[in-house]
Amino acid sequence: MKASEVIRRYNSGERDFRRVSLRGESFKRQNLAGADFSEADIRGANFTNAKLRGAKFCDVKAGLQRRWATSLIICCWLLSGLTAVLSTFAGSYLGFLLVNNYSRDLLAGVGTLAGLIVVLIITIRHSLAAGLVILAVMATLAVAGATTLAGKGTGAGAGAFAVAMVGAAVGVLALALAFSGAFAVARASAFLVSGAFAVTGAFAFAVFGRGAVTMARHFAFAFAFVIAGLSAYIGMRAMAVDKKYTSIREIAIAFAATGGTSFYNADLTEVDFTGATLKSTNLRKATLTRTKWYKSQKLDHARVGNSILSNAAIRDLLISGYGYKKSYVKAHLRGANLAGINLSYANLKCADLSEASLVRANLEWANLTETNAIGTDFTGASLTGACLEAFNIDSKTKLEQVDCRFVYFLEDPNPETGDRERRPHDVNKVFEPGDFAKLYKKVVDTVQILLRNGVNSEAFHAAFRQIMEYNPEINFDSIQSIEKKEEDVLVTIQIPQGTDKGKFEQKFFEVYQARLEAKQEAALRETETRHSQDIKEIALAALTKNQYSNPIFNVTNTVTSEGKVMNESSDNSSKIETRDGNVIGNILGDSSTISGTVTNTINELPASAEPDKPGIKELLRQLQTAIASESNLDEEDKAEALEQVKLLAEAGKNPSDGAMKKLAKRATTMLKGLIAGLPAAATLVETCKELLPAIAHLFNL
Repeated sequence: MKASEVIRRYNSGERDFRRVSLRGESFKRQNLAGADFSEADIRGANFTNAKLRGAKFCDVKAGLQRRWATSLIICCWLLSGLTAVLSTFAGSYLGFLLVNNYSRDLLAGVGTLAGLIVVLIITIRHSLAAGLVILAVMATLAVAGATTLAGKGTGAGAGAFAVAMVGAAVGVLALALAFSGAFAVARASAFLVSGAFAVTGAFAFAVFGRGAVTMARHFAFAFAFVIAGLSAYIGMRAMAVDKKYTSIREIAIAFAATGGTSFYNADLTEVDFTGATLKSTNLRKATLTRTKWYKSQKLDHARVGNSILSNAAIRDLLISGYGYKKSYVKAHLRGANLAGINLSYANLKCADLSEASLVRANLEWANLTETNAIGTDFTGASLTGACLEAFNIDSKTKLEQVDCRFVYFLEDPNPETGDRERRPHDVNKVFEPGDFAKLYKKVVDTVQILLRNGVNSEAFHAAFRQIMEYNPEINFDSIQSIEKKEEDVLVTIQIPQGTDKGKFEQKFFEVYQARLEAKQEAALRETETRHSQDIKEIALAALTKNQYSNPIFNVTNTVTSEGKVMNESSDNSSKIETRDGNVIGNILGDSSTISGTVTNTINELPASAEPDKPGIKELLRQLQTAIASESNLDEEDKAEALEQVKLLAEAGKNPSDGAMKKLAKRATTMLKGLIAGLPAAATLVETCKELLPAIAHLFNL
């Protein structure tokens, strides 16, 4: 079928082009997304810059058309014949030096032979590149020697040395390319024919060369035979993916792909090449995101450029679908289609799985430590027993229907406890369906804010209220946890999907720091006020000791806290009054004011039905007492803590109600935040460790 006919039908809405012959047709820059070319013959077809997203090329035959393959084989034969002649010519020079009666020429011949043996050993043991470097150094020295000794009768030997060296190098390189090229085009048969052609050419030149000394002629043939053998060895090793001869392999495959099927720079996103034959196919610079290569053939003989297919281990994984117990440490698997692949017990530490598809893949007991899985699709994958230490995902990562009973968060056991941080912690428990996705959804849609040197409740409230104004979906229920990290406090806040976490944190700290600085200034002013108050008290004390006069006067110091509404009915002032020489003190603070209200609210709760098991009422009384007696809490924090106890008491009136549960959760979270800044040995800290979990249990939190 002609390309024009395919395009016409495609534009008419047809997508089924199975089993058609498209040999040599051009689809450059055409949009054929979603078309089905399964079992089609696309040898020699040109899909350069084509848009083929979601297309199917299952079981297609790609590569060279027969006439192109024949032409390339003939080129390999010609190249092998010409290089055989060149290497024989170099061998003749070397043979002439060795059979010559002149000592200088004999010395040059022996030196050349020794040098070539060294180069041969280095080429086989290390690489062709290393051998060529040594050869180049020797040839340079020989040429320099020939120039220096010119006219003295000794330059000829050095010149012959250089000619032999250069001839051998060019012969090995060209013949290796010819052999590997022939092998890449038509595998073993063409390879053997090319080698036979090279040896025949060498033999013909050696036998029928005019004026050649018999001994030199024999040596020339032997030399050419060695060069042909070395070239054949290099060619075979190159096509067997020997890293020492990578450059030869790349050139040979590029040669063999000339005129073959081309997907150069095409969009092959989610294209299916299952079972396709892709020898001599150009895939350079193509978009291979989630492209399927399962059971494709001869992909190792395609031009793949720098894509993920250039790695033999990854290529084999994508083709076979089997990676059981294999190592893919730091593997580049971005955008790979690993759907349904067996990767159980595989080591994927530090691998890049971003945008890859692992739908229904088996990842049980796999090591995913520090694996990058941004935008990866794990839908229906099995993850039981996997290690997820520093596992990196985002909101685009899909975890729906994941089959996971438990996971670990440490690659190596903790040396002190031997624990690998299993989730769930209880070894007798496993995740229920959907639990794993919920667990990681919390991680993805949260912001963690580290508050240095503890949390200031007033500044935190102000900052959080500001956040709520800018983000209506966020409320106090969004606070997931407040944890103490040595001297600091880590607050975890759940945020809506798509929220800019950087701006969120920046906005929070702008308000938090501003309120913190304001409070420090207020504390300074309070210190000055107290200093003034002390002076008044001293003066007052002196007056009360005066036995001869009993004046009546009032000294009142009223401090209005920042943010207090002036028309509030409550009076938080401190008052000192003297009458008839007697000092009357009436100090009423925030905590004492709210304590009575808290007591009344708690008393409204019913007592526990079981005397030996304290209920919400009894637990809240204990908590109230602990807060009131905690010396490490200032009056403001005590008032805040008691306010949370009051909220818990109000929620306790109907603990099964959803709204009351949220209220209780928020209150316990805030209490954890308030005690986070206290010393670990503080009595309230120990009390809360015991009481808060018990209270949460009664609310079924």
